[in-house]
Amino acid sequence: MAEGKLYCEHCGEDIHIVPDFEPELEQTIQDILEELHGDMEDEAEEEPKGFEELEDFEEPEDGGDWQEEPVRRKRIWPKVLLALVFLLFLAAGGAAWHIYSSYSEEYQLNRAEQYLELGKYDEAIICYNRAVELDSANVELLFELADIYLLKNNKVEYEYLLREIINNKNATAEQLEGAYGKLISIYREREDYQTINALLLASGNENLIAAYPNYIVDVPEFSINEGYYTSIQPLKLTASGSGRIYYTVDGSEPTEESTQYTAPIILENGNHIVKACFVNDNGIVSDVVTKEYHIEYNEIFAPEISALSGEYSVPMMIEVLDGDEDVYYTMDGSDPTYSSAVYTGPIPMPLGKSTFKFARIVDGVTGTVAQRDYQLILNTELTPAQAVTSVVEYCYIIGKITDFDGHFDDSGDSYQYLYLYAANINKVSDFYVIAECYRTADGNVTRTGNNFAVNVYSGERFKLQRDDWGRLELVGLEISEQ
Repeated sequence: MAEGKLYCEHCGEDIHIVPDFEPELEQTIQDILEELHGDMEDEAEEEPKGFEELEDFEEPEDGGDWQEEPVRRKRIWPKVLLALVFLLFLAAGGAAWHIYSSYSEEYQLNRAEQYLELGKYDEAIICYNRAVELDSANVELLFELADIYLLKNNKVEYEYLLREIINNKNATAEQLEGAYGKLISIYREREDYQTINALLLASGNENLIAAYPNYIVDVPEFSINEGYYTSIQPLKLTASGSGRIYYTVDGSEPTEESTQYTAPIILENGNHIVKACFVNDNGIVSDVVTKEYHIEYNEIFAPEISALSGEYSVPMMIEVLDGDEDVYYTMDGSDPTYSSAVYTGPIPMPLGKSTFKFARIVDGVTGTVAQRDYQLILNTELTPAQAVTSVVEYCYIIGKITDFDGHFDDSGDSYQYLYLYAANINKVSDFYVIAECYRTADGNVTRTGNNFAVNVYSGERFKLQRDDWGRLELVGLEISEQ
């Protein structure tokens, strides 16, 4: 058999190691055999009593038997029998030694240690394999055998034995932790993080998984269950840990070349097959999650707006005519979202150019957007800034403020006046609406609730307030300042 073989290449049976006889035992057997052989030769040469020549001896004619020959044979046979008994004893001892050495774990481990000291790893492996056969429940033997393979730089067998340990029912929690730790070190050195992830998830050991969080990736979670819906559905994908989610909506398998998830996926009318996976910062890819959706919904129509796009020379109020529920709007040209302004009532048209966008947002779904572009130019030379200055002058004249910066004492607090919008009030005329604000010395600004209106054509100043029925009322100020 070739050195290092554990199984016969012809019949497949185990190869048992037959230990050599000890040199002292072999020498003892050899000495006994030589002594016995010498005694037999001496006896053969010795003449029987009463005869001069052994070869001249003749048997008596009367048929009588001579007694000398049997006597001589009787002297030889005790020694032969003694020798045979001794040889049988030695054979039995050898057989016992063979049985002990073949079935003794202690003997196999001692021999393995001797081989290791001599650097004979293959022979040590044979002894360890035999020890494992004799004591299959001893997991430490597998660790020691694995270490020998590592000394031989045979990482394939090393890895195989560690996997044997994690699948061994006799392994303790400490032994399992050690085996997993060694395996993870192997794959980490190879940068094979995907195998580490699979190994940990397959273990089902929560403590072990918690010890290596950087190698665990969970599948993405879908915000809505798959199924049939009668409205547009915003599908949100989330995953624990740091990384990226990739998805497809055409049924193909997602990869890092697919669309990266950054915002809710809007599922509109039709059938959708959404597949997603998560890739953490170590490049470990999760399993793919697949969900199917069928959407049938009625379209969310754009709000109906009172003022059409165009140029205007008089102030206009912009209104939603078909209900203000769930309506959001913007004035900078961007599409409305939940963070945009909520429509609660008529909006004054700004001076100059402006772009309004209105849309209903229902259950996270944005309907059709209504856009309006306006340009408001009033037929007057009075500007909003001049109207603000006129109000400041009025407050200074009546002594409400002591300077044109709005201060009224040494505290540093002041009154500030802010242009809001132009509007037609009570169909009387067009006015610039000015709001009064209170500004503290540290910069906090709040509205006082006092508003002023300045006629855009005549410059006449009014206090703007509401009557007992909530209607706007213009209170003249020119006489008061006299």
